[in-house]
Amino acid sequence: MRRALRWTGRLLAAAVVLSGIAAVTAWMLLRGSLPELDGDIAAAALHAPATVERDAAGSVTVRAADRGDLAWTIGYVHAQERYFEMDLMRRSAAGELAELFGEAAVGLDRDARVHRMRARLSAALERLPAGQKDQLDRYRDGVNAGMHALRVRPFPYLLTGTAPAPWRSEDSLLVVAAMFFDLQDAGNARELGLARLHAALSGPAYRFVTASGGGWDAPLAGPPLRWPALPTPADLDLRTIAAAAATAGTPSQDTPGSNAFAVSGALAGGPALIANDMHLGLRVPNIWFRARFVYPSPRRPGRDVDVSGVSLPGVPAIVAGSNGRVAWGFTNSYGDFADWVRVSIDAADPGRYRNADGWAPVTTVRETIAVRGADDVTLDVRETAWGPLLASDVDGTPLALAWAAHRPGAIDAGLLALDTAETVDEAVAIAQSSGIPAQNFIVGDRAGHIAWTIAGRLPKRGGDYDASLPSDWSRPGVGWDGWIDGAHHPLIADPPWQRIWSGNQRMVESPWLDVLGDGGYDLGVRAMRIRDDLQAREHFSPQDMLAIQLDDQATLLEPWKEALTRQLDAMAAGPARDALRSALADWTGKADVDSAGYRVVRAWREDVVETVRGGITAAVRNRFPDFTLPRLNQFEHAVSALLLFRPAHLLPPGHTSWDALLDASALRVAAQLGAGPGGIAERTWGERNTTRIRHPLSRALPAFLGRWLDMPAQALPGDSHMPRVQGRSFGASERFAVSPGAEQDGYLHMPGGQSGHPLSPFYGAGHADWASGTPTPFLPGPPRHRLALEPRVR
Repeated sequence: MRRALRWTGRLLAAAVVLSGIAAVTAWMLLRGSLPELDGDIAAAALHAPATVERDAAGSVTVRAADRGDLAWTIGYVHAQERYFEMDLMRRSAAGELAELFGEAAVGLDRDARVHRMRARLSAALERLPAGQKDQLDRYRDGVNAGMHALRVRPFPYLLTGTAPAPWRSEDSLLVVAAMFFDLQDAGNARELGLARLHAALSGPAYRFVTASGGGWDAPLAGPPLRWPALPTPADLDLRTIAAAAATAGTPSQDTPGSNAFAVSGALAGGPALIANDMHLGLRVPNIWFRARFVYPSPRRPGRDVDVSGVSLPGVPAIVAGSNGRVAWGFTNSYGDFADWVRVSIDAADPGRYRNADGWAPVTTVRETIAVRGADDVTLDVRETAWGPLLASDVDGTPLALAWAAHRPGAIDAGLLALDTAETVDEAVAIAQSSGIPAQNFIVGDRAGHIAWTIAGRLPKRGGDYDASLPSDWSRPGVGWDGWIDGAHHPLIADPPWQRIWSGNQRMVESPWLDVLGDGGYDLGVRAMRIRDDLQAREHFSPQDMLAIQLDDQATLLEPWKEALTRQLDAMAAGPARDALRSALADWTGKADVDSAGYRVVRAWREDVVETVRGGITAAVRNRFPDFTLPRLNQFEHAVSALLLFRPAHLLPPGHTSWDALLDASALRVAAQLGAGPGGIAERTWGERNTTRIRHPLSRALPAFLGRWLDMPAQALPGDSHMPRVQGRSFGASERFAVSPGAEQDGYLHMPGGQSGHPLSPFYGAGHADWASGTPTPFLPGPPRHRLALEPRVR
């Protein structure tokens, strides 16, 4: 026994030593991939010395002798801080994730590869103006130099057992393409769903379900739209539908979005004042990278370009921010930038199709997906002049996808020119001609002018066809004919009301609405709240803009709270009803973390809306059994009309009356929320709205290591239909407000931290201020670290 114990002790000691050696080795490997923060390094590619300064939060200031040297230097920095994230973005757009992650990623790659983005953008690179291409080439060289300078490859590659592939110039265009995938419906699934709705419902019923707006509208120009009248029993009668068909769940209709708003200089004490919080999926590190670029002005000898804000690793640009002369921000526009084209295939020769000029060949391109640890996967993509054949219409006709992102000129590096814009007019012209996903562009200048337009190129539609449904483009003059020119681009400059607001709502009326189309605008309630907050004041400071960004007033749920109160008052007494009534007592009208009342009202609305959606779904499933409703962000208007008039023929199957439906929803909410410890009273909004902001690899690690990589879980106020958009892993990817020329008075904070390295002092830096809504300076603070790059060989 003693001998066994001695050997056991020796083995345990050896195990401890080996574990210690493994831990030290892992620690040393991690430290070997830390970015260089201080010292002097040789950079033979530079034309003159450059410096990289970092403040206490890791915000970077790059000073260079010209824009090319600056592109090289920020590429060097981006690579050392964020190469893995850059790699994921280019690979997700190109359909090359399986090369890193194996067979688990093949499905994602198939979905992306049908768009053939690497081939398209390799060709687009060669068509770029020489200045843009030079910037991307210089950035590429800086990125690869930054990677080469690391003693150990970034830690995610150590964890996955892979090696980073070199950066290529077209990869920066792929990063822009990744934003197209993130911000637009690359599969145009909404239009396919609308086509099924249109085929299955009568005209009045279809219009009632799919209209583009109503009383919640808050456009920048024009009145709210009128919601269509209720369909009659002859148009739609749900009493003929079996109850079982309405039981299937339907997807959430919450729409990712952003806020941007501006006030003129007359309301801000001189320069215009711009606020922006772009809402995206939240991750560690954050998608954005705080940066300041300083280099000699190519327009004003003796002056510097000095532009600050958020950059996107993978691209040598400040995406949103201020250059001292103009400040700008973005929200997703939700116009219609993709169409399905009905393709007539020759019955005698399936290899050709009819277009306006006659018969043309279908081109087949074979794509090869490299799969780590497995055989390559091949994919044949069939192309037409309009786009790839990817779906079928309701009658089986093949459909080709015409998507703006596929077209020459859709993606470029034109946005870099915002560095040197000096007026609103100049910034608008740059934005309109830039190759980015079509965005609401809100801009103001030092002279106090403000404007809204659409940044990014807009397809020029021709012919009489409904762009919301699949259409035949084989007729002459029907389809897309290049891009809308600047003279016909939507634009509102210096409105007399001196305020601009955008919350992903419909911004304008016809004829500009006809140019943009309807790709699923968000319900206007969030924009309405921003508009009302702006109209409540006649003078604004950055702090006032932050108060609007943090506004969590539950405007949408106020009428639902009143309706639930009335419903509960009419219900028979019982434990469920009484618990719900008690929860409503703490209703504050806000998405407070401590409020059970908010969570109850929200859950009841969601259940009622989903029940009503289930009734419409059931009607369509008579023809299409696998149907689910597409994104219908204005459906709130339909539900409101139904609850107001309570037509028996539109009551979802399985319910005897509208009151019975509302009661059943309330009882389901009571059962769901009451099942947990403490009952309904303990089901606060904060319990539901607790953040899960995670590193992409944390799920693959042991729990204790995963928690080390992730941001702390926090209960936060806010929700989807209010200015403070906040979900578990979705929300403001940054918040800022700034006046051009007064950057020192602005603020900028963002979640997830600046660095992608867990041992960096900047990992998670600034996250706590973002969570609490604490304003942090827009400009970088005093430098704590300084890296000097010299154009010499070691």
